[in-house]
Amino acid sequence: MQNTLLVGLSRQVALGRELDVVANNIANINTSGFKANGAVFEEFIGRTARQGNLSQRDAKVSFVRDRATWLDMTQGTMDRTGNPLDVAVDGKGFIAVQSPRGERYTRNGAFQINNAGELVTSEGFQVLGENGPIKLQPTDKDISISADGTISVREGANAAEESQRGKIRLVGFGNPGMLEKDGSSTFRAPEGIQPNADTTSRLQQGTIEKSNVKSVMEMTRMIEVTRAYTSVATMLSQQSDMHRSAIEKLAEVPN
Repeated sequence: MQNTLLVGLSRQVALGRELDVVANNIANINTSGFKANGAVFEEFIGRTARQGNLSQRDAKVSFVRDRATWLDMTQGTMDRTGNPLDVAVDGKGFIAVQSPRGERYTRNGAFQINNAGELVTSEGFQVLGENGPIKLQPTDKDISISADGTISVREGANAAEESQRGKIRLVGFGNPGMLEKDGSSTFRAPEGIQPNADTTSRLQQGTIEKSNVKSVMEMTRMIEVTRAYTSVATMLSQQSDMHRSAIEKLAEVPN
């Protein structure tokens, strides 16, 4: 009976973890550049809570445990906004940005201009060019971002002169799934993994890449996990009642 309770408890812990992952995906359905997570579990073979005279074959019991989460790096839907500071990455590349914690990578191209004239992400991280952060001038007009990331503007009294303010640095990774999340839409490269210049991905100005979360699938999964959790809870409650009833009956047996 104790083994049944332990197996059920391990299942509840795993379901609770999966529910956290699904809930986080649903919460970020409208987060630009967000990549969905999936949960990975594995079987764990452990000893029974009480072996006694059990045979060698019956001396083990199977549990489930949380192993890791994985990243779904598929491209999200492209949403046309018309905002000249919005860019979407068409391809597998990432935009390099500078955060207080070091260099990070994102596909959320909802850019802004801060008080210092720097091009920054919605989180305030500086967008990096080939020579460092990209900075615009107060008189710059008609900002144009080409497919390769080159930023051009019109300047001067009549905005007749065209100038370049830098080139957005696009990078790629051999295995993007190895990246680690560092915020809602930014990633960090684990130690030993270095980014490479990405010359195949293209930028689309006036467009945003939406979250790749499949809302219907995630909601369906949430319902399935909740029902499974409730089912296990009911089973554990029944086992507990049986255990208590057995103890009460044994207590009534005369010595």
